[in-house]
Amino acid sequence: MFVTEFGIKNEEVIVLLHGGGLSWWNYTDEIELLKNRFHIIIPALDGHSGSDADFTSIEDNAARIIRYIDEKFEGQVCLIGGLSLGGQILLEILSQRKDICRFAVIESALALPMPITHSLIRPGMRLSYGLIQKKWFSRLQMRSLKIRSDLFDNYYRDTGAITCENYIMFMQSNSAYRAKPGLSLCRAKALIVVGGRERPVMKKSAKLIHALIPDSELIMVRDYHHGDLSMNHADEYVKYMTALILKNPIDPHGTS
Repeated sequence: MFVTEFGIKNEEVIVLLHGGGLSWWNYTDEIELLKNRFHIIIPALDGHSGSDADFTSIEDNAARIIRYIDEKFEGQVCLIGGLSLGGQILLEILSQRKDICRFAVIESALALPMPITHSLIRPGMRLSYGLIQKKWFSRLQMRSLKIRSDLFDNYYRDTGAITCENYIMFMQSNSAYRAKPGLSLCRAKALIVVGGRERPVMKKSAKLIHALIPDSELIMVRDYHHGDLSMNHADEYVKYMTALILKNPIDPHGTS
């Protein structure tokens, strides 16, 4: 498994799982805020730019990350955070290994299947895949995803490096995933984050995850879209993370 590392080795380990179609730069600002205190590990998700394996399933990708943590960090790290597809992989990690981390930040993770969306992905991606190589299309995609314009070069390079079949596989897995009952055994203290402007299914998913994980807190950040917190508000993301680790009360500007 290929990972990008930052920070101080032999310090507490934070693993961050980027969103679908993205890469380590999903957390570029968080890295700057955390690198002087933590050892930061960002795996390239299967099927993505820099990965050494095609995407097969959320379950398989979770198992690979668990094996990596077992081999490198004796089976446990301080915190794992995940956005969107990365958040789903984190949910799967927590359901497969209840004590793999002491803390977890689960951002904008879909936990309920979307069968209609799932059925449209393969034909839709086959028709539109050629557009991904066009810069004008990438700029439109970035705006729709609320990704900052200064990340365009990274976004354009890494989305263009993903094969059509890998896009289909991880998007279908994303739309078919349902949170597992095994989350009820999770021992991590978890923060579940959803944006106030996300789709209703995302808010329902956040509530379901909160109900499943015993020691969890749910916050809805007002006026934020999907992935807005980690992509565009790193200082706030790190504030929540630090409060979680230090066991301080979390006082979001949204509603819980």
